[in-house]
Amino acid sequence: MKNTALTHLHESLGAKMLPFAGYNMPILYEGVNAEHEVVRNSVGVFDVSHMGEFLLTGPNAMALIQKVTSNDASTLTTGRAQYSCLPNNDGGIVDDLLVYKMKDEQYLLVVNASNIDKDWDWISSHNDLGVEMKNLSDDYSLLAIQGPKAVEAMQALSSIDLAAIDYYHFEVGDFAGIEHVIISATGYTGSGGFEIYCKNSEVEQIWNKVFEAGAAFGIKPIGLAARDTLRLEMGFCLYGNDINDTTSPLEAGLGWITKFNKEFTNSENLKKQKEEGVAKKLVAFEMQERSVPRHDYEIVDANENIIGIVTSGTMSPSMNVGIGMGYVTTENSNIGSDIFIRIRKNDVRAKVVKLPFYKK
Repeated sequence: MKNTALTHLHESLGAKMLPFAGYNMPILYEGVNAEHEVVRNSVGVFDVSHMGEFLLTGPNAMALIQKVTSNDASTLTTGRAQYSCLPNNDGGIVDDLLVYKMKDEQYLLVVNASNIDKDWDWISSHNDLGVEMKNLSDDYSLLAIQGPKAVEAMQALSSIDLAAIDYYHFEVGDFAGIEHVIISATGYTGSGGFEIYCKNSEVEQIWNKVFEAGAAFGIKPIGLAARDTLRLEMGFCLYGNDINDTTSPLEAGLGWITKFNKEFTNSENLKKQKEEGVAKKLVAFEMQERSVPRHDYEIVDANENIIGIVTSGTMSPSMNVGIGMGYVTTENSNIGSDIFIRIRKNDVRAKVVKLPFYKK
């Protein structure tokens, strides 16, 4: 089990620690609902240093990224980031990831903690272009400072105008007394804020200064359990739940990051799938009775035929209603369709809705 550079701090704060993706991670501090509301209404801080970072450098760096990712990285300019995925050869997804253009001929890939080794091996196996690859995952920390008051609370810590960093853009500069920090607006909560990438040796100083600066704004540490409810309210996919090695990006509603103006892994088959249509789709649904859908619950139609499976579900802290995502047959995927979630032996009515669940 790996620790982050801040594990000792989480333990001293009384966090409930549990294994997650091979790391000893803070899951809860005060409780999911309380922490969720902190991020929706003020500012909270997640330690997500378990995430993986790969640095790709060289004249063919972009060509390698174009080859292995579904989105079109050629549109990136320095200071911009892009959401993308790594398709496999069988129609599924190796991982979803962020691609940052640091400068010409240099890109940072941010991948899921549970897939660091798998992604590294996958990208390396396609690197016949002489691209220099560095796995920085064990050397770097990542803090997500999220919430509507994040920018105001943190501005005193940087000479960079934090409010001017647009969504999916980033700056490299000073933060909390440390130089050359990546400040990125690529949040996973839907409540604004930004992420801080720094070296392990720097993160404790940054954490302490962040909490000093945020004290007047009610800043609190937030665990991964609330991160899950926050991302689900926005309809953001979680690898291992909503997407995996067997789900295609088109089935998952990720056609917007699947660009066929270039060739990439399995692009020919995915293009054919787009033209012919998919048999199942990832949908969002709201429960019509007070109940909580859970991962792997069966989804059935009015005639009790099994039509799919729940991939993510929770009781929404912001809306106080059961919400979830799951794959259903395409004919049952239209907005407004009635579906039923099989909870124990009861089939509970739900309605297919448009994302996001939570609207500010």
